Amino acid sequence: MTIHATEFEFRHRFWFIAGIFSVAFLCYVLDRTNVSVALSKMICAAGKPGTWGGMAVCIRSFFIFGAALTVAAALVRTWATAYLHSSIVHDGRLHADRLVADGPYRRLRNPLYLGTVLVAAGTGFLASRAGIVMLVGGMVLFTYRLILREEAGLLASQGESYRRYLQRVPRFLPALKPAIPSAGSKPDWVDGFAGELFIWGCAGGMILFAATEKLAFYWIPLITGFLLTALRNSRRRRAAEKPASR
Repeated sequence: MTIHATEFEFRHRFWFIAGIFSVAFLCYVLDRTNVSVALSKMICAAGKPGTWGGMAVCIRSFFIFGAALTVAAALVRTWATAYLHSSIVHDGRLHADRLVADGPYRRLRNPLYLGTVLVAAGTGFLASRAGIVMLVGGMVLFTYRLILREEAGLLASQGESYRRYLQRVPRFLPALKPAIPSAGSKPDWVDGFAGELFIWGCAGGMILFAATEKLAFYWIPLITGFLLTALRNSRRRRAAEKPASR
């Protein structure tokens, strides 16, 4: 049985991740209780007279925590993309010709996938009890399989240098201190932020929802971030195709 992701899964990973989110929120069909409400009932002893005000604060606190996780995800992914470059981050092909070992990659090998899981965990506070299990569990499993595929490709192309990197830098949980010295690479913060507009849209949506508890305010920045990212990627593809058409 193949544990690592297939080439098809890797190439279309964005849509697989979108599918995991979709299935997770469709779990409301089977379980109509929001996880933040369920946790708040446990903590605030809902049902007793005069406790609804305290429970409402508790529910909003979970939404704020979820928003904080999505902001953390956007920061981590922006940091990682600034060093790796967005053209590689969002490419459907596996790039194993070079190893980036600077910035966040000195502390953990897969900061982009850590950010993806943090997005799932933060957004999960909008899901049902079954939904958050599906969302976080499914995302951890899928990103783990993607990681195994990337590691196999880098081992094949980089050999012993990547093997030494594997031995020193954690796969998923960041080290408190850099595990390897800096290679002197300079981050491109503009590209890093522009490459993660969709994630920043998700973070902005969570912040607005936590503040207002209105779903419309969640969708506006999320859809805006998605459209801007799609437009940027489309322009990049057209620019890349021009030399080949001459």
